[in-house]
Amino acid sequence: MSTAIVTGQPVPGSSLENDLRSLGFDVLMAADAAEAEARLAAVPADRRVALVDARFVGHPHALRLGLTDPRFPLAAVPGAVTAQPAARQALTHALAGAAGGSGETGGNGETGGSGAAGVEAVADGVPDRVTGALGTDGAEIHRPELGSLVAVVPADPQTRNEARQAVAAVDDEAVRLKSAVKSRDGFFTTFCISPYSRYLARWCARRGLTPNQVTTASLLTALIAAGCAATGTRAGFVAAGVLLIASFVLDCTDGQLARYALKYSTLGAWLDATFDRAKEYAYYAGLALGAARGGDDVWALALGAMILQTCRHVVDFSFNEANHDATANTSPTAALSGRLDSVGWTVWVRRMIVLPIGERWAMIAVLTAATTPRVTFYVLLAGCAFAATYTTAGRVLRSLTRKARRTDRAALALADLADTGPLAGAVRRVLGGRGLPGLAVPAAALLGGAAVVACSALTGYGSVLPVAGALVYVLASALAVARPLKGALDWLVPPFFRAAEYGTVLALAAKAGVNGALPAAFGLVAAVAYHHYDTVYRIRGNAGAPPAWLVRAIGGQEGRTLLVTVLAALLTASQFKVALTVLAVAVALVVLAESIRFWVSAGAPAVHDEGETA
Repeated sequence: MSTAIVTGQPVPGSSLENDLRSLGFDVLMAADAAEAEARLAAVPADRRVALVDARFVGHPHALRLGLTDPRFPLAAVPGAVTAQPAARQALTHALAGAAGGSGETGGNGETGGSGAAGVEAVADGVPDRVTGALGTDGAEIHRPELGSLVAVVPADPQTRNEARQAVAAVDDEAVRLKSAVKSRDGFFTTFCISPYSRYLARWCARRGLTPNQVTTASLLTALIAAGCAATGTRAGFVAAGVLLIASFVLDCTDGQLARYALKYSTLGAWLDATFDRAKEYAYYAGLALGAARGGDDVWALALGAMILQTCRHVVDFSFNEANHDATANTSPTAALSGRLDSVGWTVWVRRMIVLPIGERWAMIAVLTAATTPRVTFYVLLAGCAFAATYTTAGRVLRSLTRKARRTDRAALALADLADTGPLAGAVRRVLGGRGLPGLAVPAAALLGGAAVVACSALTGYGSVLPVAGALVYVLASALAVARPLKGALDWLVPPFFRAAEYGTVLALAAKAGVNGALPAAFGLVAAVAYHHYDTVYRIRGNAGAPPAWLVRAIGGQEGRTLLVTVLAALLTASQFKVALTVLAVAVALVVLAESIRFWVSAGAPAVHDEGETA
């Protein structure tokens, strides 16, 4: 429930009260700050409260953006300020100051926000004084970008009429629909999906559907698509391609619905963060099952595609975490990229060649319907490999040519993404915490990972050489994270670790040569990848990494790698398949239980992550 306290004398002909009620607010009137303070004290502590100037003139969507977004404890637009229950104390303190103050504008004195209207505005009302006091107290206040939307407190009747004319000149609903679409998206999504999916989002909003329901529908559609692909028939492949596109339309719609209706939630954050990967990787499994029905074993290709795509995402996450708050964060490569973005056609070419989710799913859908699973995976692997090479090379060049100073927060995020466990910790303590200098850090991670993967791929099943390679890898892992990851290329450490762990599982399962080993490996990698994605989205929500006990319980990346090599050396191929299956189930149960507990709890961040660019 929400309550809006409208301060000042009501203005004849104003639609403010109706607008507030349409946004779900109970409306109370207060003549001045003292009465508003009394009204606020009577509102239950578990309610969101808004203070709105009775003279406010603006679009309903401007009020919606300023007063109803659940992601921000405090938010304000000119003439209105709101606080969620967690920030009620700060609002109460600021209002008390405004009630006893002189009526001067506090804080930064911002009173604009009327877009192109150019209407003279005042800031002597209670809400603006409270907003100023909050700013003076150091509170973090979200101020949404209003663009062409109007939100002002006019100074006199003439400017009020001008403000109302400015409101009439801008279509509130058109702006709301446009803002529901991400400002930066892929070519396929921008020109083939969003032109109509935004209207589907509005249709869902008007019928009370939530983003979580649409997200779930997208998942179910993708799972049905995977089931159709698993039939191994041409009709099944065609149906799978069509349903995969339908799932992607719904995938775009859920985010647009969240932005259109400002319905963000903790559960929605979890669903949105995980279901895209679940859909894509389940579809890979469906293609592999369908190929097997036709006598073609492509499980290694399916697992390779999942590994490559996951490592691409880790590169994205690690690079962004390492650099988003770095100082002196400029380079000639970044400057060249900016110049290329100023040329219209290069923007779309560069967005397409990195094969974002929209282009990737469209390609997979068409290839599934028209060719075979093997051809689909070959093209997918080639496209993703090229995209990974292009993006990673550009980021390496940026990192080497920029003079950035990375923060402790960035180093902590990279350490969390590395997912090192107790084995590396023990080795690090034995070494006395001595780390490696400069570029030796990512080099150690790369060489250690290459050693264990090569030993696993180039020797026969049952050899002890992979175990030796894994021991070298444990040592390399400990050396790589012995010091804070603040070097120019230290963001490469987590993706090198991911490639080493997943690549080792793939190589050993392929060498086992028994039916079912690769599907079991697929399940294990999927379970571990979920844990890594879960870590990423917790960090993005500023909630920190998963608890240390969880990392210890599932061994850390170096511990799992060593365990898999030991199992391959000690067990027969058939027993190894069973061991991989048991390990996959155990990891999945532990990480899912903790992840679900976190994301549905009150302490989880209320975010709707934009995820991968569509």
